[in-house]
Amino acid sequence: MILVLGGTTEGRLAVQALEEAGSLYYYSTKGDEQEVTMSHGLRISGGMDEEEMSRFCEESGIALLVDAAHPFAEILHQTVERVSRRLNLPVVRFERIYPDINDEGLCWCDDYPDAIAKISESGVGKLLALTGVGTIARLRALWSSGLECHFRILDRESSRSIVRREGFPMDKISYYNGDADDRQLMERLSPDAILVKESGASGGFPRKVKVARELGIAIYVIRRPATPSSFMKVNGPHGLRRMVERLLPGFYHLRSGLTTGSCATAASLAATYSLFGNRPVDVGITLPSGESLPVNVRYVDDVAGEAFVIKDAGDDPDITDGTEIHSVVEYHADGSDGYAIDIDGGIGVGRVTLPGLGLPVGSAAINDTPRRMIMENITRLLSLLDAPKGRYSVTISIPDGERLAVKTFNPRLGVVGGISIIGTSGIVKPFSSDAFVRSIRKSMEVACATGSEMVVINSGAKSERFLHVFYPELPMQAFVHYGNFIGDTLKIAAEAHVRKLVMGVMIGKAVKLAEGHLDTHSKQTVMNLDFIRNMLLEAGCSQGSADAISSITLAREIWDILPPDELKLFIGRLVSLCHKVCDPLFNDGELTILIISERGEVYPSCLNNLN
Repeated sequence: MILVLGGTTEGRLAVQALEEAGSLYYYSTKGDEQEVTMSHGLRISGGMDEEEMSRFCEESGIALLVDAAHPFAEILHQTVERVSRRLNLPVVRFERIYPDINDEGLCWCDDYPDAIAKISESGVGKLLALTGVGTIARLRALWSSGLECHFRILDRESSRSIVRREGFPMDKISYYNGDADDRQLMERLSPDAILVKESGASGGFPRKVKVARELGIAIYVIRRPATPSSFMKVNGPHGLRRMVERLLPGFYHLRSGLTTGSCATAASLAATYSLFGNRPVDVGITLPSGESLPVNVRYVDDVAGEAFVIKDAGDDPDITDGTEIHSVVEYHADGSDGYAIDIDGGIGVGRVTLPGLGLPVGSAAINDTPRRMIMENITRLLSLLDAPKGRYSVTISIPDGERLAVKTFNPRLGVVGGISIIGTSGIVKPFSSDAFVRSIRKSMEVACATGSEMVVINSGAKSERFLHVFYPELPMQAFVHYGNFIGDTLKIAAEAHVRKLVMGVMIGKAVKLAEGHLDTHSKQTVMNLDFIRNMLLEAGCSQGSADAISSITLAREIWDILPPDELKLFIGRLVSLCHKVCDPLFNDGELTILIISERGEVYPSCLNNLN
């Protein structure tokens, strides 16, 4: 069992990550004002001291603590540390993301007394404190001395009660009205200085600094306090999930993994380290969201500038799982005063031969997001290492890529010679429907780019093989697999402005679709015999046929049970109901639905639509 100490944006993100497991956990906040939606979590409210937290953990079987509280909640952090030592519980600290900020114009303060001293000595006449209602008491020495101080607080009665209790004048209080309020507030009050906490991206720290700089306002910053060294730190939901998978096996039924893009990025960072004589066991990559993750890396003996990652796809059925993804980084002095990164593919990385993928024909099949990840991560590392300026070439290779590529969608998409380096989030969630839907979108884009007047969607290779017989003139790229995601595919086709769409569907998926199920995966829906019997009767089939259907286990048996005249009636009704479900999703084009038998026959009642 997991106990999350939340009440913050990070608390909400922790909830989102834990909800994916479908396992029970606890979410604790000091108050009850934060709204959090949970299906599997139990909410508890009220601050706990060491004794109370220890007792709760023992009674509730807590095996892991997740500290997602505010970075300045020092007392809570200390309590969690004492409880973890007392009960021998691991602690994951869900940190905020702290973007790099130029120190120019910032006056850093170690704590509140240090801030009071520096502001008092500076001659500031008007101060705007963006540090929260809880700091009114801590800054009393400033506002009680005659310095004009203004505080911004949340528009809550609990916050106003604190203001009244401390005796601070209400006419010097402003209320938070969203991110855009920073500029409006500073322009309205025109303070000489602002006081802010180093509260990270989710606390709006970069935004407040940017606005104050633009308005020429002095900035005093209270450094965030250090959290206990025993805490294992993550700064995003993916990192939290992966940490929970490691510390509490079984909480998630399936393990997450890394995309090929993340692996290529990690290999490239390790190769860059190696180029300058360093060989860390793990490197930290920054994902597109700004979250960072550690990745285990390996090196080629006695070769500087080359490293590789063995891809771990978690429990996702990914054919690249266990594959080596290599990167070679080379330096080329060119006299420039910055860092230029060239990225290309080597052995096992496919080449683009058709338009529609968003990559130039002839280029390596390394998608935009992985390219940006590699470029941004290497540039950041080069700066950190104070590496020589110039051009750096990065070559990604996958020794087994060409063999694996034949098992992917790549040949259909016009990518030859290897696999693609892909990924949008950097993380593979097991059996992720998102990845399949993204491949459908890419396939549809390629189909449209061929200029074909018609696109044929089908569940997979078997049904596509049958449909090729009816549409031999269409290029291979005009056939798009929808798997089980019929609804998503129809929406994608509509968004792509496809004018003529043919959907081939075998009877097992068709009966689910006719009932209204746009995702026909067996995990989502099963064959409904009562629905099929009703369809038969509505179509005018005999009671005897309806009764015979009651004993089937697979929809394909319908082909052998119904006599030809009743089969024609039934298929007509089936197609009609499928259109009723699908047409609203594809209402600007012409949709033809074809029912395909196990022998590859398109039933005669549909043949009139094969134009």
